[in-house]
Amino acid sequence: MEKDDAFKNQEEKPSENTDNLNKPITNIKEIGQSNIPELKSNIYCLSIIGQIEGHAVLPPQSKATKYEHIIPLLVAIEESKDIEGVLIILNTVGGDVEAGLAIAEMINSLSKPTVSLVIGGGHSIGVPLATSANYSFISPSATMIVHPIRLNGLIIGAPQTFDYFRKMQDRIVFFIERTSKASREKIMTLMQQTDDLLNDMGTILIGKQAVEAGLIDSVGGVKDSIKKLKELIEKNRSE
Repeated sequence: MEKDDAFKNQEEKPSENTDNLNKPITNIKEIGQSNIPELKSNIYCLSIIGQIEGHAVLPPQSKATKYEHIIPLLVAIEESKDIEGVLIILNTVGGDVEAGLAIAEMINSLSKPTVSLVIGGGHSIGVPLATSANYSFISPSATMIVHPIRLNGLIIGAPQTFDYFRKMQDRIVFFIERTSKASREKIMTLMQQTDDLLNDMGTILIGKQAVEAGLIDSVGGVKDSIKKLKELIEKNRSE
């Protein structure tokens, strides 16, 4: 019996080794490198990329950030004793208005310091997501498109429809005004620009232009964002 058990254990060991060998292959497939750097940090990096997926499921070939994943994650961040600050990395084309605004409101209501960084694009509902943090950065080549809300699907040509559009627009404008240095008049001017986008209304802001418009606090990158977040964490500790 002892020999059989020993032989059985020897048979099981190669299986464990095979699992260990498969880990680097999985890492290469998922993140493009063989070893994942392990670092204990008090800063949580939250990435919001692609489209914001809300109540409607996007096609499988689309890059998407699902709001049903982000919302419980933000609750867990708020409850965690180990996380002292959140770095939000944004590269989004926009998406579901309700879902995007819900995420922005949750980020804005966190008790822990938050810093956002727009690295590629922060378009449409990505604008309030960028302004929702305590401090915001944009990389020099990143862009932000500010435009009126749009609605897909059946639209009934009735006064109530236009009232709904106006109310939705007011919610977004009010949030951006509340969380940035831009005035309501400035935001509405940017949204109603007619000579900047082809076949559409709105404004494209590149890097420093977003800062000059009052939407973003500073031009910077990862180094600047982490430095600022650490400053806010230290300030939060002393209070």
